Amino acid sequence: MTQLTQQAPQPDPMQPAEPVRSFDRSTAAQARLHRLVPGGAHTYARGADQYPEHMAPVLVRGRGAHVWDVDGNEYVEYGMGLRSVTLGHGFRPVVDAVASAAADGVSFSRPSTWELEAAEAFCAQVPGADMVKFAKNGSDVTTAAVRLARAATGRDLVAVCADHPFFSTDDWFIGTTPMDAGVPRAITDLTVRFPYGDLAAVAALLAAHEGRVAAVVLEAATAHASPPPGYLEGLRALCDSTGTVLVFDEIITGMRWSAGGAQTVYGVVPDLSTWGKALGNGFAVSALAGRRELMELGGLATDARRVFLLSTTHGAETAGLAAWLAVHREYAARDVPAVMAAQGERLRDGVQQVVDAAGLTGWVTVSGHPACLVFGTRDHAGEPSQPYRTLFLAELLRRGVLAQSFVISAAHTDADVDRTVEAVAGVLPVYAAALDAGGTDGFLDGRPVAPALRERAAPRRIHHTPDDGQAQGGTS
Repeated sequence: MTQLTQQAPQPDPMQPAEPVRSFDRSTAAQARLHRLVPGGAHTYARGADQYPEHMAPVLVRGRGAHVWDVDGNEYVEYGMGLRSVTLGHGFRPVVDAVASAAADGVSFSRPSTWELEAAEAFCAQVPGADMVKFAKNGSDVTTAAVRLARAATGRDLVAVCADHPFFSTDDWFIGTTPMDAGVPRAITDLTVRFPYGDLAAVAALLAAHEGRVAAVVLEAATAHASPPPGYLEGLRALCDSTGTVLVFDEIITGMRWSAGGAQTVYGVVPDLSTWGKALGNGFAVSALAGRRELMELGGLATDARRVFLLSTTHGAETAGLAAWLAVHREYAARDVPAVMAAQGERLRDGVQQVVDAAGLTGWVTVSGHPACLVFGTRDHAGEPSQPYRTLFLAELLRRGVLAQSFVISAAHTDADVDRTVEAVAGVLPVYAAALDAGGTDGFLDGRPVAPALRERAAPRRIHHTPDDGQAQGGTS
């Protein structure tokens, strides 16, 4: 490691690069959350175990690409709303549209004109959408696609891409993850898996389960992987020849790769597609879209047995649909995905430059689609490392950057990107010192972060204490 750190400036412990930030109020609030909310958050990816111990900010507000926590700390934020916020926090056209709609009533006993306008706008924007049904989260619409495919084909198996981390909170998918407690094996056995980008593997899987696979479910592309030439076209042909329903999960790629989703970028139209996240710029709205003959199985223009397809109280509430329509208008007025891609490239280039200058090339990485960048952290042996990830997260937090990833939004200005690059530059000497030391002992206050989907609470199990509900809180 000596050669590595000779190129990196060393931190002066007597001259801290940033003012000391307090996380006392956040830690206390997190302890109260742990007493009241299982896991201390309503999404596992938002959990305190995903952040350095004693440094998990509890937020109070956001504006643009910035957020503030209960201790008064301000941050440039990335991965905003788990990738759902592309236009920025508090984006006025969306907020005003939602407020106006809500003022006239949120939920009725019959369809509203909001449902008609939202459906017309969505089907005009997405090439594979003859019909659409709105809901509130991506899990529900993806499970609805699976049910629809099973009903249409009379088959029971579902093939999902093993290289894509998440499709639904429902049993058919969660049973394939390490957090499979409570899922009957009989349900898990109905889901089979295939690797991304390997057309021959999908062909072999369909042949091995001939006449039993109802749907092939995958993301057309991810932050890390674009489809190999001919791959999506080959999947389309395989599904056509075997009578299998092709489902694209556009929860992330939709409105981020393109307004029309990855299917527009790559020119392959699935039978069904599922949408969420960026549709509402953080407001709750998701969608199932696809071919009319499939979607109508959940409607009234069919003589077949009806499919119970997304019958939700809140799927049609006016605030979510008004948010989607405002987002739709903004995307029509300017090329939001292009803005995100350009700012993502600026961020990637800047981070790579300071990493290279510090002699840490290969130890700290930034990769992926420019609108969906992720960073990687490796230890002194060159292996991916959760402790070093934790150190990187902690040092970014100290410098005013809240980032589980470098997933950008159209609200990130040049100044925000430059500030982030400067923060990374400040982190690198500390990172290099830990590499030289052969580990993060002495550099971390608490336990490393842990994978969100894991079998047990360890290594970040919490232990409640009698005062957990009080201001001083407990551990995360």
